[in-house]
Amino acid sequence: MAKNEVISCIDVGTTKVCSIMARAGYGHDLQVLGVGIAPSRGLHKGLVVNIPEAKRSIQASVRRAEQASGLKMDSAYVGVTGRHVNSINKRGVVSINRGDKLVRSDDLRRVLRAARTVNVPADRKLLHVIPRGYALDGQEGVRDPVGMHGFRLDVETHIITAAVASVQNLVKCIRGVGIDIEDLVLEPLASGESVLRVDERDSGVVLADIGGGTTDVAVFKDGSIWHTAILPVAGYQITRDIAIGLGLPFDVAEEMKKKYGSVIPLYDSKEKDKSTLRIENGYSVPYQELSEIVRARFEEVLKLIALEIPGSESIRDVPSGLVLTGGSSNLAGVDILAEEVLGLPARVGVPTGVYGLADVLPDPAHATGVGLLLWGTKGNGSENTWQTGMLGGAFKRLMSRVKKLVR
Repeated sequence: MAKNEVISCIDVGTTKVCSIMARAGYGHDLQVLGVGIAPSRGLHKGLVVNIPEAKRSIQASVRRAEQASGLKMDSAYVGVTGRHVNSINKRGVVSINRGDKLVRSDDLRRVLRAARTVNVPADRKLLHVIPRGYALDGQEGVRDPVGMHGFRLDVETHIITAAVASVQNLVKCIRGVGIDIEDLVLEPLASGESVLRVDERDSGVVLADIGGGTTDVAVFKDGSIWHTAILPVAGYQITRDIAIGLGLPFDVAEEMKKKYGSVIPLYDSKEKDKSTLRIENGYSVPYQELSEIVRARFEEVLKLIALEIPGSESIRDVPSGLVLTGGSSNLAGVDILAEEVLGLPARVGVPTGVYGLADVLPDPAHATGVGLLLWGTKGNGSENTWQTGMLGGAFKRLMSRVKKLVR
């Protein structure tokens, strides 16, 4: 990305819509120009269930980002999540037929096309084809074969598919507010860009983005994506259990969770008697009972995450452990509980790589939004299969760039 070029993203979540506008600065960091956050309506577990309401939420978020930046948002990177997303790993093979047997960029495109020849049902479409690693004449572990000599080029890819109808509903909402789509990005891949370190990606790490409606899981090994999964449990279930268990309205339970939520209950009887929590509208609950409910539900989420770790010896497979991010990872003590339940090193991931008007962004809740911006600046070697498969997708992206140049 050229320096000073403006890049935008829209993270359409179950509880909030976050739009960010930034400018490419020095190095790999981005200068944040404007942030717009609006309550999310019309979505459930990452899926659009009411298009008019979803459009109003997106529009409110975009307008706030535009007002803060003083610029117009024409196009954006958009996150995708939901139970409808599936993934597989597939290998592709091509021969190098030139006389010099030199691997070139065209050969990388050919081998990726060979890998994506999978039987995809009519109601599904490819979202990402991401190279995990290359092999040249049987030599594994090649990360960039361009310029090397060989007769046979293999690639191991991570292929992600999504339900056509679900993504098209999201696309309709974004375009309905006058925003073109630069790319559709699976949300845990974006979150990984903003919270994971290079050494964690290389050695092996599990990323769990626990949001309001879904928990997005991604396993990284050898510097690339290894496995992805979307779990339909997250912060919503925690809030619902608080509401049912303590007899509170849902919005009051959500406020209690955000303000006092912890997975470390108090067991000292003296402290227990004193710890009654109150909020402004007159509701009060015992801290001990609130914490026990939050802990029990969060333990269940952690156990579901553990089922997504490949192999039987989890510590050997992911020595860097678990990185928790997303809004629900703001609950006090979640990293301690994760280490206790899973027996893995754990930390809470906060997004990095931005500066400027970014005081609100160093929060796990904004890992996906920041990650979408970083994804757009880096390219990541992923083939944008959804847009290229849509009629006029390439033309619309070209026109978006022409409009920027004209302004």
